[in-house]
Amino acid sequence: MKKLIFFFLALPLVALASESGVPLDHAPVSLNNHESLQRGARVFVNYCLTCHSAGYMRYNRMQDLGLSENQIKDNLLYAAEKPGATMQVAMRPAEAKSWFGAAPPDLSVITRSRGADWVYTYLRGFYRDDERPTGWNNTVFDKVSMPHVLQELQGQMVPVYHTIKGEDGKPEQVIERFELAKPGKLTLPEYDALVGDLVNYLDWMGEPAKGARMTTGIFVLLFLGVFFIIAFYLKKEFWKDLH
Repeated sequence: MKKLIFFFLALPLVALASESGVPLDHAPVSLNNHESLQRGARVFVNYCLTCHSAGYMRYNRMQDLGLSENQIKDNLLYAAEKPGATMQVAMRPAEAKSWFGAAPPDLSVITRSRGADWVYTYLRGFYRDDERPTGWNNTVFDKVSMPHVLQELQGQMVPVYHTIKGEDGKPEQVIERFELAKPGKLTLPEYDALVGDLVNYLDWMGEPAKGARMTTGIFVLLFLGVFFIIAFYLKKEFWKDLH
């Protein structure tokens, strides 16, 4: 029975992993790491908010990450006038569709819909593909229309192919690994750490109260555990003369 329950709980994650047929890397999500969340917020505002909105998130909610209102105004408030505004972009959906083929989605709850591991693997899965209009493709999202906006940080990854026998018996080329053809501003480990901070922030943004809710839940469970022990011994004391 326990194995059956675990199977149904894990089924959505299996579906996400098998959607692209690519194994997903584990995202280093830590909602209590405010330094990581602040770095991720900075990356989001500087690189993602140009095209992607976060319409369910207000700038001043980042005070929960330890930032003051003045810090938000001075360092993060580029696309709005007031900290109470939602994270919107100036680019019109029609213009975005004509440039990219589809309007960039709102990222407010992207990790809740796709999963943090999917987003983490996706942002580290871009590679050069001259057959694509943008010059980029992605291991997780094949024929993606989004360009690699973080290329100046990561650099240019190129695929190394090897030939296998396909299901029809004909030779087929598949990606074996990636090589760094042109270095970026960051080393690959530094880039992975930056993407980890960004995904950490995206996961927090999808449910800002999640950390507090989980902490409250732990205290509630501890209280119920202690109360159960007290109630158990009270029951024994009240009923001892009836046995």
